[in-house]
Amino acid sequence: MTKPIISEPEYEFRHRLPVQMRFSDTDMLGHVNNSVYLQFLDLAKVNYFTTVNKSEPDWREINMVVAGINIDFLSQTRFGEPLEVLTQTFSIGTKSLRLNQRVVNSATGEVKCAASTTMVCIDLRAGATEPIPGEWISLINEFEQRNVK
Repeated sequence: MTKPIISEPEYEFRHRLPVQMRFSDTDMLGHVNNSVYLQFLDLAKVNYFTTVNKSEPDWREINMVVAGINIDFLSQTRFGEPLEVLTQTFSIGTKSLRLNQRVVNSATGEVKCAASTTMVCIDLRAGATEPIPGEWISLINEFEQRNVK
């Protein structure tokens, strides 16, 4: 196996979301299909931002979109394994931020996949990027208990 392109996180993950695996998440080989991991990661992203915001954000006001995602699939997952997704913001720019995420077996700690996601704040009317609101940056820093740069 080649060396993963996603580096180890520098800080502890403060957000964990247990995810329920469905039988339909598995393929003919009996393991979770690669595309399902994206669904797990998306669920955790929404829950992460809801937790950071301390309530359900108004997604019409905060227009964060995924601009890019890299995933290293490190170990296969079989039906019935207990899974959780770990999420953290590891960098914030003016108009974008990057998330680290891991899907792990919650019983053993084995990392099933590691993902790095770039999200961009956009102005839907103008169809252009816009700065991340300062309030969001403050909430992320408060949740992560550090000054994310």
